Amino acid sequence: MKIAQVAPLYESVPPKLYGGTERVVSYLTEELVRQGHAVTLFASGDSVTSANLVSCSETALRLNDDCCDPLALHVVQIEKVLERADEFDVVHFHIDYLHFPSTEKLRTPHLTTLHGRLDIPELQLIYNAFHQPVVSISNSQRKPLPQANFVATVHHGLPLNLLRQGQGKGGYLAFLGRISPEKGLDKAIEWAVQAGLKLKIAAKVDKADTVYYESLIKPLLQHPLVEFIGEINERQKQEFLGNALALLFPINWNEPFGLVMIEAMACGTPVIAHSTGSVPEIIENERNGFLVSSTAEAVKIIHTLKTIDRGLIRNVFEEKFTAERMAADYLQLYKKLIALSGAVTKRTETTSLFENKRERIF
Repeated sequence: MKIAQVAPLYESVPPKLYGGTERVVSYLTEELVRQGHAVTLFASGDSVTSANLVSCSETALRLNDDCCDPLALHVVQIEKVLERADEFDVVHFHIDYLHFPSTEKLRTPHLTTLHGRLDIPELQLIYNAFHQPVVSISNSQRKPLPQANFVATVHHGLPLNLLRQGQGKGGYLAFLGRISPEKGLDKAIEWAVQAGLKLKIAAKVDKADTVYYESLIKPLLQHPLVEFIGEINERQKQEFLGNALALLFPINWNEPFGLVMIEAMACGTPVIAHSTGSVPEIIENERNGFLVSSTAEAVKIIHTLKTIDRGLIRNVFEEKFTAERMAADYLQLYKKLIALSGAVTKRTETTSLFENKRERIF
């Protein structure tokens, strides 16, 4: 199958450091290539892939101080995709709704995976106006937009051997991701301190979250049980998550998926999380993690972590959250869209033929 993958340009594919969407695009792309499909990846020029790479910006944009208007580069990227759309059996977008006006009448089968939050009021206007096929990454994610044309939910997956089961011998708790109010790092620190265990924090701070970091988080980092590491790359995650007793995930928003949860699971590391957003779809309470609603509950569980069967957690990952399973889900969806496109084309041709005959008759 000839497949186009269209990635955001903010991070390379895969990202050098933080970046969930581009990382998932990489996992999907590489798995499709491994299975023998001809994949073309439209992404930043510093991306690394076994697919055919079409560079749409010289480098990733998030850390490029010379880029004043990232939207302009995405518009050009969309044009590059449209110019070559007839070459592909299916085009898979990962750039939110940016292409909707351009692809409303695109004949090549296409779909869009929505990777972000959908509870933004202005999105109601977008999905009232456009009804292109979209994919949610959790059932929870799609709830704010019941009018959208959701054709499937596909949970993310990781390459089977990307991370291996660790032993949790580091004796510490872990927080991995982004320092922002919705991620609840302040609560993670509270859990760790009250449990009397060290918390290691591997995270980035976006400009938008600087006030939150400076005013609330930075003073908490002075506690002797708290260690702030900063951003880590893919290679460092194995040691960081594999040696952790647990990953703390006290989010206070409707997380669309939470890739870090399955990264922890791949290491056999249990997740202790608030039961919010997609979390109950990924964490089976007391099987591959724990769902809590208070600090007292979290602390009680933390004190039992050394009895956890990490092999069972790894097994759940292998059953449900591999890149192979993710690719299989998307391939099934691609085939359905291609078949539907063929049926629509035949109906259109039949209608046109009938209208031509009618014109001759009358």
